[in-house]
Amino acid sequence: MDIENARATQARDIARLIMEAMNHECCQYFAGERHTLQDFEDLMTRLVERDDSQYSYRNTLVAVNERQKVIGICVAYDGRDLHRLRKAFVAGALEAFDRDFSDMDDETQEGEFYIDSLAVSEAFRHRSIATQLLKATVEKARKRGAEAVGLLVDQGNPKAEALYQRIGFIYQNDASWGGHPMRHLQIKL
Repeated sequence: MDIENARATQARDIARLIMEAMNHECCQYFAGERHTLQDFEDLMTRLVERDDSQYSYRNTLVAVNERQKVIGICVAYDGRDLHRLRKAFVAGALEAFDRDFSDMDDETQEGEFYIDSLAVSEAFRHRSIATQLLKATVEKARKRGAEAVGLLVDQGNPKAEALYQRIGFIYQNDASWGGHPMRHLQIKL
């Protein structure tokens, strides 16, 4: 298994894993009642292919197996770029689903390298791939001169929170995103 910078040609696989990280209930919420999860996957694939999206392949590290199949992803970017990067999602959702998400809560801010999405394909879980992706992302942030790496974890997901704490993430405060109670964790660099 190798961890490397993603390529645009991996967009569909990356989009599917981002959807796993978001969970399908959340994805369906964004797509709305008149659209399917496939419609949402198509939008996410287009966003991953772009250079100017928070979900861009340029913001993504991938774990690939010996056959070069994407088996894990970590999407992360500088928090100060959130509003600029989010414009692609807002415009895409408006065009694809006629839904306006321009008033969405901010999940990060300037001064934080933000881990937006982390997921490993189900068949490859429990092999330390998520740990390796997290460590590679922290190192990427360090090389870019970031002050901290942060993320939100659902309060109902203590296993994920335990993983982040093993890496060195520390609880900062309670937060909310998409109507879910979350915990904001960070590693200071």
